[in-house]
Amino acid sequence: MTNAIRKTLIGAALVGTTLTGGALGATLFGSASAQTTSPTTAPASSGSAPIATPTGTFHSNEDATHEAGESAAREAQENAGQMPTVP
Repeated sequence: MTNAIRKTLIGAALVGTTLTGGALGATLFGSASAQTTSPTTAPASSGSAPIATPTGTFHSNEDATHEAGESAAREAQENAGQMPTVP
């Protein structure tokens, strides 16, 4: 066999195995990801009271043990009605 024919056969074999591997991978992993996706349903109501949604306003913790451990900057933010950003 000549060198040119050998190179052509090796190239064709490489292309064939690449296409076969790609098709096999798409078949295996494509269907696996499709099966793991399922629609979710809302949980059934247990009859309890509905969960209150936050109003968006900040309420500081004025408990004495909490107040003893916080910094003056944090207390100032709480007193101004801001969400504290300092420890």
